[in-house]
Amino acid sequence: MDARTAFFGALLVALGSIAALLVAPLLQYVMAAGLLAFVLYPVHQRLEKRVDERVSGLALTAFAIVAAVVPILFFSIILLQTTFDFLDGFDELAAIETLREAAIDAGIEEEVLASIEAELLSEIEGSIGGAVEVVLMEIVGLLNASVRMSFGMLVLVFVLYYLLVDGRTFVAWVSAVTPLEDDVREELFDEIEVVTWAVIQSHVLVALVEGMLGGLGFYLLGVPNVTFWMVVMIIVSFLPAIGVWLVWGPAVIYLAITADPLQAVVLFTYGIAVLSVVDNYLRALFVDHGSGLHPAVVLVGVIGGIYLLGIMGLFLGPVLLAVFKAGLTVFSRVTNHGDEQVTLSSSETEPPQPE
Repeated sequence: MDARTAFFGALLVALGSIAALLVAPLLQYVMAAGLLAFVLYPVHQRLEKRVDERVSGLALTAFAIVAAVVPILFFSIILLQTTFDFLDGFDELAAIETLREAAIDAGIEEEVLASIEAELLSEIEGSIGGAVEVVLMEIVGLLNASVRMSFGMLVLVFVLYYLLVDGRTFVAWVSAVTPLEDDVREELFDEIEVVTWAVIQSHVLVALVEGMLGGLGFYLLGVPNVTFWMVVMIIVSFLPAIGVWLVWGPAVIYLAITADPLQAVVLFTYGIAVLSVVDNYLRALFVDHGSGLHPAVVLVGVIGGIYLLGIMGLFLGPVLLAVFKAGLTVFSRVTNHGDEQVTLSSSETEPPQPE
């Protein structure tokens, strides 16, 4: 390697590192735009035959904002609001009194409890100033997060639009700079497309349908915090075998204790006749098309995606693991095929052995 090549390689590494640092804060929004563009691009191909491609891109971008971006923001706000309402409505004195009664029932003497309460009160009084400071810092952090989310959503909208309009040019550029043979590159792209659609249909779509149907049942039966529990049901729908049972099962018990037992029976029947049937039917319908991604892997993708990418990781996590699996599959095929060719050529050029 000569000095010019080494310098050019080092320059590319430096520029690539800077580019990665620039994209990293917006990574979840860029990848979300890519996923939405992947889903909407077939529709864009049909629309651009009737209208201008830019008009089609604007229309589909507006549709994505209404159908995907706004609900995600709405659910995020609902989750925060539900958490704040719970903390605001939490009765500390009642909780302390309940713990005191439980401790007395357990045989702890009142003198010991009084000393513990005095120590706790002194600790609480000493930490009030620090708590106020922490609350102020959290408010500032929440404002900063809101500003970052606003910029992120702006990036998502623009990237989605330009991926729809100039998607073919971008894919052609990626194909040109990828150091792969044409047949390998085409096989890789085809495999990625197959597994991505399979994961979206067999896991993401099923989870969304189950969560919305479960939320509808909760709303009709008067279960509180319907939106919050609907989001929870969407998340747990990714769990293999259990799914929304984790939410509507305890909800049946809640209705049986606090409300009319008939409502509990109705919710139980609804869960068995609607939610379970939809889960089994849709998963069987879409999984038969062959995602090749184990439910446990999907679960890891969901939880890890939420940790890494926030609420958008709920959908991006399984897709990214599916793309990784597609790459491994194509790589295994190519390497095994290459080994077979090498073995075959070696056996053909080997001179015949004398008898």
